[in-house]
Amino acid sequence: MQRFTQGLYGYAVALFVCLAGAGLFLLITPQSREEHIPKREYSITVANFGHSVPYGVWAPRKDPANWVPNSNRIAKGENGAEVLYLGYATGKREHAMFVQSDERPAAAFASRMANTDKPVGTQQVGGVTWEQRFREDKKQRSLVRTLPEVTLVITGTADWAELAELAAVLQQRPKG
Repeated sequence: MQRFTQGLYGYAVALFVCLAGAGLFLLITPQSREEHIPKREYSITVANFGHSVPYGVWAPRKDPANWVPNSNRIAKGENGAEVLYLGYATGKREHAMFVQSDERPAAAFASRMANTDKPVGTQQVGGVTWEQRFREDKKQRSLVRTLPEVTLVITGTADWAELAELAAVLQQRPKG
């Protein structure tokens, strides 16, 4: 009698035993079918940013419905200017980021954040005009608003309507 572990028959039995074991493991292991996007609270980052800049900081008064804030940071931009980044997973699970700085020249900052210096139009949000920019190869849309003391950029893979949702909830907080 041939040994059980030899030949094609033995190989097939060993493979079946391994696959059955893996299947059993997957069957009894708990699995979550829910989406998990890590939520990152940004209020302390915004407060810290407000203490380090000479103007009233812009921030969402509330997050748009079904959006998840998933990143935030303060970084040094060109010329040592502070830059605030607030990132989101949008309601349609695209990416959107709100960025602001008093970096000069403002046009260079906006172009760097939008990855393009070419406007493609304008968009009205709450009675305020935002400049639209689009970079085709990255599918990146951006809304840009240049104010006397700060430049605001909302950018990402989200569509224009979703970017406008974020623009609509922004408000300037008083300096202090």
